[in-house]
Amino acid sequence: MNPPRGMRDFLPADKARRERVLAVIRERYRAHGFDEIETPVMEDYDRLHAGLGGDNEKLSFSILKRGMDADGIRAAADDQAALADLGLRYDLTVPLARFYATHRAQLPTVFRSVQIAPVWRAERPQKGRYRQFMQCDIDIIGDASARAEAELMIASLDVLDALGLVGGSIRVNDRRALDAMLDVFGFAPDQRPGVLITIDKLDKVGPSGVVAELRGRGVNASAVDAFAAYLDRPASAPSFDEAGIRATLPDGIPDEIVAHLVDLGDTVAAARGGEVPLVFDPFLVRGMGYYTGTIFELAHPSVDYSLGGGGRYDGMIGRFLGQQVPAVGFSIGFERIVDLLPETGSEGERSVVLVHDRDVPFAQLLSLKTALIGGGARVRVEQRPKNMKALLERSTADGYASFATVNVDTTPETLEIKPLS
Repeated sequence: MNPPRGMRDFLPADKARRERVLAVIRERYRAHGFDEIETPVMEDYDRLHAGLGGDNEKLSFSILKRGMDADGIRAAADDQAALADLGLRYDLTVPLARFYATHRAQLPTVFRSVQIAPVWRAERPQKGRYRQFMQCDIDIIGDASARAEAELMIASLDVLDALGLVGGSIRVNDRRALDAMLDVFGFAPDQRPGVLITIDKLDKVGPSGVVAELRGRGVNASAVDAFAAYLDRPASAPSFDEAGIRATLPDGIPDEIVAHLVDLGDTVAAARGGEVPLVFDPFLVRGMGYYTGTIFELAHPSVDYSLGGGGRYDGMIGRFLGQQVPAVGFSIGFERIVDLLPETGSEGERSVVLVHDRDVPFAQLLSLKTALIGGGARVRVEQRPKNMKALLERSTADGYASFATVNVDTTPETLEIKPLS
């Protein structure tokens, strides 16, 4: 029997591995001053479909209204909102915005939150894409300055380092810079959503593929020509400073956007001892419709896909609160990070499998087990099988580091613990 499509069971070793990664993430984010919150797995249907979640709204799992009979369901078949009043959350940002609007009076002026919880999307299941998966979000609400983005980046890079994934970097752009760039090239405002979807494919289809698709869209030809010329310009890897950012962008980008990015780079450099693990990417798009400013993605040299990302969404909370509140968030790609880490046991944990003969009294086993647990060990009791090798191999796979054999004469003083490998 398999679980529902796009969802997974986790065997004990897999579950333990995931929990170890989550423990590191929690500990590092807590060390950086973020406080963990919890929100319900469900939100109101209207809130989840308020135009804030982009394409994710189309992937939302809706929950049928209670008490509807067959006639009522048939009558409302063409009206999703009439069928459902609740839905499973498809991300953690919309619930956070609702949470902040609800509890603002009890929260600090600048609120730093951590949310670690499952979300659900009606995806087409495939490798690396699930209908239920874990998200690990940190957000800062109430700070409009670049230091908020810098705090998120520094904390997330620290998580990678703590997990042994050193050498991470962050690609950075600004949605305002993207809009200004499209304006400079001459794309009409109503064309820009489709143009951004095409630009977002640059890594997959290359400059020629993007230009060809833009021409196929029938958008302003002169704007496509200007964009194609921009793509063909000589380019190098610029430094993340004013000169480097301006050299990457076309003329006409507002000074305040560049100044915000420069401030971000300076702040990160100050915290990282002069190191600036940021790369300005004028073609980074990110698809969420609620982003209003800086956007970013976490990269690692071992893979060609991002390990997380986020951005500034200053307009979202105002939709619930009635007044604008600056907000920015970063989501670690937990599932991708877990897949990158080696399948090791519980480092530093003392763990013992007690393998006993059939005639050993249970009270004796419990006495030995209790003594080991009192000394800080994790203990499993197993009756000696015919195939001892298979038992030891399974114990190793389950994360145990040592074993001991027990007979009727064994005492805590005579128990001999041996390594499994």
